[in-house]
Amino acid sequence: MPFLFFYLMNDEPDRVAEVAPRHAGYWREIAPPGYLGGPFADRSGGLITFEADTAHKADRLVQADPFLHEKLVSRWWLKEWQPAPADATASPEGRP
Repeated sequence: MPFLFFYLMNDEPDRVAEVAPRHAGYWREIAPPGYLGGPFADRSGGLITFEADTAHKADRLVQADPFLHEKLVSRWWLKEWQPAPADATASPEGRP
């Protein structure tokens, strides 16, 4: 199942810069299927997409993120994601 992890950072740029390598290394190390992630251009937060078998497993992966452990995230969301098909003629429900 695809998931989306969207997070907003606290206004602590020095601490964020200090922890960012651990955060990035954590996601590189666990390398969940379908992983794609990175910060917003203004560094106010970031977005990570990945796959997990269950919502519980996805939550466990997110909860172990160093940014969360260091309390550098002001708000975050973990949502199961239903990407739209690449076929522009498909309906929102994924049916032609």
